[in-house]
Amino acid sequence: MAPLTSSTRELFVEAVGAVLETWPVLQIAVDNGFGGVHSQQKADWMVAMLQQYFNDNVDLQQNEVEDFISDLMNNEFDTMVEDGSLPQVAQKVCVMYQQCQQRKLTEVRDQICELAQKKSTGRAKGTPVDDDKSEDEEAMECDGDGPSIISAAVMEKSPPQATSNEEEDDGWTVVRRNK
Repeated sequence: MAPLTSSTRELFVEAVGAVLETWPVLQIAVDNGFGGVHSQQKADWMVAMLQQYFNDNVDLQQNEVEDFISDLMNNEFDTMVEDGSLPQVAQKVCVMYQQCQQRKLTEVRDQICELAQKKSTGRAKGTPVDDDKSEDEEAMECDGDGPSIISAAVMEKSPPQATSNEEEDDGWTVVRRNK
């Protein structure tokens, strides 16, 4: 397929930004400073890096995009994503890239609007895990179809069996799907 023109490249960057801004795992990492004091800048940089990755590589497969995003999360936010959301994020980005290549710009814009609407309605909220627990222990729940995600930084006092995040021996934060 043909490479993206400058206008479709800009639309693709906007689409990638919309996908990542509504991805609860990345937003939890940014909100809790998993990437240090420049977490928001790193999230913005990820958008540019994904666009560049698609620009530099021909016929990317979804698993390659998953690996690339996973590496970015590991390297920039010390976070291993194991909640099942990574394939969904990679698929959305791949589909939007293909739509940009095929000049289906109205469909891409519609998806961006849907994602922006999802973001503005509050995609993630804090809710108490247990009435007996202190109020700073909260679970992050996604509205809609997304998996529940619990932040390790917020769940430090919880028993291990009640959390979906665990801190590995090397200090990494592992995000897993609740069962």
